[in-house]
Amino acid sequence: MGKYNFDEITDRRGTNSLKYDFAAEWGRSQDAIPLWVADMDFPTAPEIIRKAEEVVRHGIFGYSEPLDGYYEAALSHYKRHFGWNPPKEWIVKTPGVVFAIAQCVRAFTDEGDGVIIQNPVYYPFTDVVKNNNRKLVDNPLKLNDHGVYEIDFDDFEKKAASPDTKMFLLCNPHNPVGRVWTKEELIRLEEICLKNHVLVISDEIHSDFVWEDNEFNVLVNIDDRYRENVITCTSPSKAFNLAGLQVSNIFIPDGTKRKQLTDEIWAGGYLYLNTIGLAACQAAYESGQDWLKAVKEYIWENILFCIDYTEKNLPGVKIIRPQGTYLVWMDYRGTGLSFKEIEDLINVKARVWLDDGSIFGKEGEGFERINVACPRAVLAEALERIKGVFLKKS
Repeated sequence: MGKYNFDEITDRRGTNSLKYDFAAEWGRSQDAIPLWVADMDFPTAPEIIRKAEEVVRHGIFGYSEPLDGYYEAALSHYKRHFGWNPPKEWIVKTPGVVFAIAQCVRAFTDEGDGVIIQNPVYYPFTDVVKNNNRKLVDNPLKLNDHGVYEIDFDDFEKKAASPDTKMFLLCNPHNPVGRVWTKEELIRLEEICLKNHVLVISDEIHSDFVWEDNEFNVLVNIDDRYRENVITCTSPSKAFNLAGLQVSNIFIPDGTKRKQLTDEIWAGGYLYLNTIGLAACQAAYESGQDWLKAVKEYIWENILFCIDYTEKNLPGVKIIRPQGTYLVWMDYRGTGLSFKEIEDLINVKARVWLDDGSIFGKEGEGFERINVACPRAVLAEALERIKGVFLKKS
């Protein structure tokens, strides 16, 4: 056992956990193993916990704004990991990336405008477009013969060229298919968007989880010309398991757009971030690097375990080998079952709560997304349950 014990199972029930405490409300069995919501089942870094405890002991939870140390910590993380060194003035703080994307949709498009997404993609992308009365424009990803998702650039360029299309929601690393887009792919996408005056909102929340020899590139950092056309959404929530503390940093180089987004946020009445969230974010970027390295090593072993188990025990099921994220995209179409039958077998009979692929768009039908950021024994039990019902079915 190393410095951190990720094998230890922490009971999250009774903590108001969306993942664990609402099975009945979602029509699931109370003893289902929940591997759906994209948070980890590991306590965060001890340094973050100590900082949060210090804030709690102080006992005053008034309005808070970060001092220079907050910005220095966040910026040093991106410089250290990605060679990106933006100024602190670019940062707009929000309670979350989805909130920020929704505000961007409201600030930079009008009702009826087209917004491009790339299904199967994180389902709140669809929600923030439709719920704000914008037109959803799908540029579906294509799964090639080697089990790797690709962008249909001809279709993308055609849709970006429409006068109604004003925005593109980029997901990199991509949730749920696990692609980390190459520099060449990113350049091609951005050049099309620049040519057609399509603003890019780049969701880079999973950027700390990149596997094997894949390389993550901050889109806006590739070329100075992109600064006026890219808004970069980041947060420590995935890397350090801080989603419930609601803090994210949105980088907007263009001053006019930065003011537009800030005005939209303030128009909604939102002013200051969570006091503990601010402290936790700073502590994460200042002191959580050893923990992050260790948790990534553990999660990668979980990914390999999931792939190996599936290949040996689940005939007809294929893993889309992830290049990034701690979410694994499982292809059940080779079982010959309908996506509704697959959903019934896994979520009802096996009592394993996964995200049904169809919620990521029709392109996800027949797939399931499993979150492997959990103790290995929990993952093993979930896969054993799935194996049991599929063996009975066959």
